[in-house]
Amino acid sequence: MPSLFDSDPEDKSPATGGQSAIAYTDGGARGNPGPAGYGVHIVSADGETLAELSRFLGIQTNNFAEYSALLGALEWALANRVTQLRVVSDSELMVKQMQGRYKVASPGLRPLYDEARARARQLKLFRIEHVLRGKNKRADALANAAMDEGSKRSRANIEVLPAEGTPVQQKLLQTAPKRAPKGMRGIVKAGAIHLLDDELPDGTIVYVMCERDLK
Repeated sequence: MPSLFDSDPEDKSPATGGQSAIAYTDGGARGNPGPAGYGVHIVSADGETLAELSRFLGIQTNNFAEYSALLGALEWALANRVTQLRVVSDSELMVKQMQGRYKVASPGLRPLYDEARARARQLKLFRIEHVLRGKNKRADALANAAMDEGSKRSRANIEVLPAEGTPVQQKLLQTAPKRAPKGMRGIVKAGAIHLLDDELPDGTIVYVMCERDLK
């Protein structure tokens, strides 16, 4: 008997007996890690748009953003009584991990992977397949819109908070500080900057002004 997570690229039709949808997902991070976001375009079996999701994630990696997009699609499907979901993504790594063809080696991705599998098991039918980025344009545009909006808020030097997500996303998302600290002193050791006066959370973006004796 085939696994729930098996994907047959030649079989594009959902099974009968339940509400079905297709979710095109994409996530990205500018800098990897860097300002990250995801986009999800959900359509019916007839191609009618059912929903569009776009969310800024703070400072994260590409893979984190890709899994966040998948979780967003699954969350929407379960909330809207979709029983059959086909996910289309241009992340070959995530797709093959969800299919069981690649192992999940990253400790940071494992909780997202586990939750995605658990949510998918609540569906009557779940399929996931990989496509080239050119066939995922709307989801890519939504992800870039999220990153653009988040970057604007960061440049405005205001608080950047991720939108509400699943419990695992809320736990793992890193929150940017309200304002960049000013006048902080540090010293370079082995190529890394160590602050002398205070500490900053991981993922904080800083600008460095170097002061040295000129002889």
